[in-house]
Amino acid sequence: MEFVKWMDDLPLIGKVLFCLPGLDLTWAIYRIIKGATGKNDGLLIAGILWIIFSSFSWVIDLITTLIQGKPILTDNI
Repeated sequence: MEFVKWMDDLPLIGKVLFCLPGLDLTWAIYRIIKGATGKNDGLLIAGILWIIFSSFSWVIDLITTLIQGKPILTDNI
């Protein structure tokens, strides 16, 4: 859970950097860990799908982070 808290506490620039191609897998791992520890199947599945579709999912994370201050589907769903 320390990883989740660390990611939550990152400044906006750090969150944006982790949205770039290749580094976006960090957000997928974040979703998987948060879903598994919180017993949230929806978030866990979203994290797995984020890895599978990583070729374009980074764009979605980047846009939503710039607009909302955090990537989409990082809250409990």
